[in-house]
Amino acid sequence: MKLGGLEKFSGVDFDGKLACTLFTVGCNFRCPFCHNSPLVIETEENITEQEFFDFLQERKHLLNGVCISGGEPTLQKDLIEFISKIKKLGFAVKLDTNGTNPTILQELIASNLIDYVAMDIKNCFNAYSDIIGLKNYDLRSVKKSVEILKKDLVDYEFRTTLVREYHTLENIIELGEDIKGAKKLFLQKFKPADTCLEKDLTEVSKADAELFKDILSDNIPQVKLRGY
Repeated sequence: MKLGGLEKFSGVDFDGKLACTLFTVGCNFRCPFCHNSPLVIETEENITEQEFFDFLQERKHLLNGVCISGGEPTLQKDLIEFISKIKKLGFAVKLDTNGTNPTILQELIASNLIDYVAMDIKNCFNAYSDIIGLKNYDLRSVKKSVEILKKDLVDYEFRTTLVREYHTLENIIELGEDIKGAKKLFLQKFKPADTCLEKDLTEVSKADAELFKDILSDNIPQVKLRGY
């Protein structure tokens, strides 16, 4: 595992859990609004596996969850083995993913190695290539991950970070059709930061976010705003 950093305590990254958040290195997308761009474009580790597991041993009686984020964690070849070690220590595990590795996602669910999945839905499928920085990207893997999660074999959420330059009313209408039948979607407020890959991006207003929420609620039972 290539580990880029560790947030030692979080009460918001894993709902209902006192958790730490571990960031893996490397991503196959280049989303312009990504706050973790150093993890996307760099390859150097900032923490070793041994250091991480030593930390978990010390915090066993203080924490009850581990959130694995990135970057894109499913790019790590030993992710399954790594999560198995975490589970053996008695921690619940949340996986943040862009959904591009449905095979690993399916195996983690079938093996009862993850307790919660947060999958990013970047935009409606027709506008995906623009927002991930990859032209003509084959979305079959992303769509398969959506269908896997919709089976509700593990608790999950979809989440979309709203950026005014990328999310139009038409996009949102299409997005609702694309993931129709999903049980939960969070619309997240974009917050500009120096670490974003693209500068001068702006947030969607709360009024527009509320409008988007109402539109999406026609196809998704639970649509919530996050950060507004």
